[in-house]
Amino acid sequence: MLKIIDHVPDGFLDVDARQLHTILPQPTLMHLAGRQQPAVFVAILLHGNEDTGLKTIQQVLKKYAKRELPRALSIFVGNVTAAREGVRRLDGQPDFNRIWPGSEHDAPKQQAMTQAVINEMQQRGVFASIDIHNNTGLNPNYACVNTLDQRFLHLATLFSRIAVYFIRPKGTQSAAFAKLCPAIAIECSKPGNPEGIARAVGLVEACLHLTNFPAHPVAAHDLDLFHTIGLVKIPEYISFKFGTADVDLSLEPAIDHLNFTEIPAGTRLGTTRQTNMPLQVLDEDGNCVAERFFEVRNGELLTRCNVVPAMLTLDERIIRQDCLCYLMERLPLSPP
Repeated sequence: MLKIIDHVPDGFLDVDARQLHTILPQPTLMHLAGRQQPAVFVAILLHGNEDTGLKTIQQVLKKYAKRELPRALSIFVGNVTAAREGVRRLDGQPDFNRIWPGSEHDAPKQQAMTQAVINEMQQRGVFASIDIHNNTGLNPNYACVNTLDQRFLHLATLFSRIAVYFIRPKGTQSAAFAKLCPAIAIECSKPGNPEGIARAVGLVEACLHLTNFPAHPVAAHDLDLFHTIGLVKIPEYISFKFGTADVDLSLEPAIDHLNFTEIPAGTRLGTTRQTNMPLQVLDEDGNCVAERFFEVRNGELLTRCNVVPAMLTLDERIIRQDCLCYLMERLPLSPP
């Protein structure tokens, strides 16, 4: 599935994500030379409807179209077939950000592809890894890390003062590359958001000019750090909608306004005709812990404790393909 090239294809700098398949018909790893080695690695379009990564790389490469890159740059262009349709993934496809080494999914062809990318970059060396994403709810721009190594946190602060530490879901690109170099995933709010694109461009530019990562700890006032403690899904057998009663679970129509706010115990998230819990919540170890965070009382779905949600979305297809949201707690930075 993987094509490896050492140049920018004609038309790449101006193509729309939906038309990218006409230039790159398959997942492609693009190695571009620069003054410094090893390369910065950037993953784009692991989800086909998240095009900020493509726009970011296009802006960076246009700037250096007639001059040498400050540092070598390797670009992995992921799910171009889903991008053609403007969706996260096609029906029947695995999620391209759940198939990297450490995955819990069974997708041999795609997993062989991601292992080939890992092998290629391990052999060549890699300075830093950036996986560029968008989301569909109301979220700030933030970075995600899979380890609390100070180098990773410094890399995160180049994008945002908000960072989220997580170890689940498994099989993500950032977790796989964390074994090779400082690695982050960045969430650039909704597709087309100018601030998200500008922040991503600034991050890639900063990494291309960086010679090393600071050795000192990140200052507490420079980073708001969160820790993901729950992955919230709606089981397939539960029907759901927003703001309507004729389903098993009717969620509040403005629920995504709760993202990155600490909501107190007793907050109503919707109504349900189920007597049992209509949500599934997995903790970091994969244990089902829904009753720790939610309860059903008199037909209402309520929070049982104070919690900070992220990535709440109103997109029903995304909820089915991925999740309803993540639950987080604040994580203080360790003192120097």
